[in-house]
This record gives sequence, C-alpha cells and structure tokens, in this order.
Amino acid sequence: MFGYKERKAAQVAAFFALKSNGSINVLKLAKLLYLAERESMRRFDEPLFYDKLVSMDHGPVASISLNNINGLIESPHWSEFIADRAGHEVGLVPGKGFADLDDLSKADLKILEDLWSTFGDYDRYALRDWTHNNCQEWENPCGSSEPIPHDRVFKFLGKNNADSLAEAVRAYRSIERALDVSC
Repeated sequence: MFGYKERKAAQVAAFFALKSNGSINVLKLAKLLYLAERESMRRFDEPLFYDKLVSMDHGPVASISLNNINGLIESPHWSEFIADRAGHEVGLVPGKGFADLDDLSKADLKILEDLWSTFGDYDRYALRDWTHNNCQEWENPCGSSEPIPHDRVFKFLGKNNADSLAEAVRAYRSIERALDVSC
C-alpha cells in the first residue's frame, strides 16, 4: 500500500517488544499497533505509519503490519528490528535498543509510552476485549475481515471534520503513489 511507513511501523513494533523484555505476544502487539495508529489520529489528525485498518474476529488491526509480523511480506525494515515469529510470540532482533528507533519522533514516543502505561499490563485477551468494547469503528466480520475506513475512525474519535481528514490520508497515499510511479 502506497504511503505505508514500513520502517516506522517496524520500529513501533520494536518499541513494544523492548517494553516487553524483548518478546511480545502477536495478538497483543497487533492490538497495540492498531491503537498507536488510532491514537496518532486522535492527537494529530493523521495516522502514525499509514497502515490499512481492518476489522477481524479478534478486533481491529493494522493489516499490513500484521502481515509483516506473520512473515507474509518480505521486508528488510521488519527484519532489521523484528525476529521471525515463533509460535504466538515475536521478538526483537538481538542488539536492538531504544536508541535504534530513529524514525520515531518525541511525539510518536509519547504516544507509545502512554499506550504502554495504559495497556502494558493487559494480557492479549484483555486488550482484545478492550478494543472490542472501546473501538466503535470495529465491526465483527464473523470469520472474515472488513476494511475500516479512516473516516469512520475519525468519526468515532469525535472529529467534526472526519471526511476531510480521511481525504488528507487518501491524498497522502496518492502523492506517494505518484512519486513511486515516477521513479
């Protein structure tokens, strides 16, 4: 997907793995990545790493990042920070630390710290349940997956200009597509 900030998303995943002593449950990480996108949209009117958002049975997820976690996409950015999935866990590449997360701004790190402060002690199922009950944009897809449009997220975040904010996301992706085609 054009505009997806893959290296930044990998660093967000690495941040949460670091906070979990180097390894984190896949479901918990998937929820935290989604909540990071959502919280950036709430605070700054734009996604953190411009992922494709979808509803799945276990709640809302950042779809491209989940595919990276599951090893469905070959990504040098993910393999720089995140080790291959082992069962229901994903770990940090040995030797990586907070100092290596150079794509994350102070504002990004504040979002991540705040999310960890709130949800770090949640287990994967408690966090899943929290997203079911508190992310109104999620709709149960009953065994499938359904896109979550950005305008719906903005709407449920209480943004009065949800349509124009979603249009800005689409415009960003369109610009990224044009730049990619021109290379």
